[in-house]
Amino acid sequence: MNSISIIIPVLNEAQNLEVLLPYLHCNSSSELISEILVVDGGSTDGSQRIVAELSKQYPKVIGLNSPKGRAKQMNFGALNSKGAVLYFLHADSVPPKNFDRYIIDAINRGVKAGCFQMKFKSTHWWLQLAGWLTQLNWKSCRGGDQSLFVQKTVFETLDGYNENYIVCEDSEFIYKLYDHHDFEVLPYWLTTSSRRYQANGIWTLQFHFWMIHLKKFFGATPKTLEAYYLKYIH
Repeated sequence: MNSISIIIPVLNEAQNLEVLLPYLHCNSSSELISEILVVDGGSTDGSQRIVAELSKQYPKVIGLNSPKGRAKQMNFGALNSKGAVLYFLHADSVPPKNFDRYIIDAINRGVKAGCFQMKFKSTHWWLQLAGWLTQLNWKSCRGGDQSLFVQKTVFETLDGYNENYIVCEDSEFIYKLYDHHDFEVLPYWLTTSSRRYQANGIWTLQFHFWMIHLKKFFGATPKTLEAYYLKYIH
C-alpha cells in the first residue's frame, strides 16, 4: 500500500504547529501516513521545542534541522522520507479532513501529482475570488499554499525543488510537473492563512506578487526575484 510522508518546512511557526500537528494526527489514518517531517530552518520562537513535545504524543511527528530556505528544507525532508508519496504542506495551511485518503485514491487512479482547492481565512472579496480560482486546473492558478502531493519517484526524476529559488520555489517546481505529467486539483477545500495579506495590505501584496511572477515570466534570475521580495514584502 502507498504511504504518505508529510513534509512541513518551517521557520518560526510555533503557534501554527501547535494547531496543525494535532489536526493532522486526528484527521488522517495511521496506516496511510508514514511520518510527519517538520523541517526547521533555524527557528528562534520555540518551534523546535513544540515539535519535540508533540512528538512524544504523536510518534509519527519527527523534527529535522536543515539550512534555511524553503526549497532546501523541502528537499531535505524528501531526502529523509520513507513514504512512496510526498505531501508538502505549509504550516499555516490546513488540509481537508481525510486528506490522506483523497491523496491515496488519486495516486491509485494513476495521478502523479496534484493539490487541493484553497480558500483563505478571510471574508475579503478579492481573497475569496482568488481562492475560488484555485479550482481551475491551470498552472497559473497554482501555489505552495494549496499544498502539493507527488509520487516520490516523480519528485526524484525532476530533481526536486530548485534551491536557487528563495521565492517562487513552489511554482517553479509545479510548472515542471505540469510540463511532464498530468496534474490534478482535488475537489476538496484546504484553508490557508491570510496573514501576509493582512501584514502588507491586500492590494499592495497582490501587486508585488504579480510583479514577481511577471519578472519570472520574462526571465528574471532567482536572485533578482529574491531582491524584489526582500525590498517590497514584509
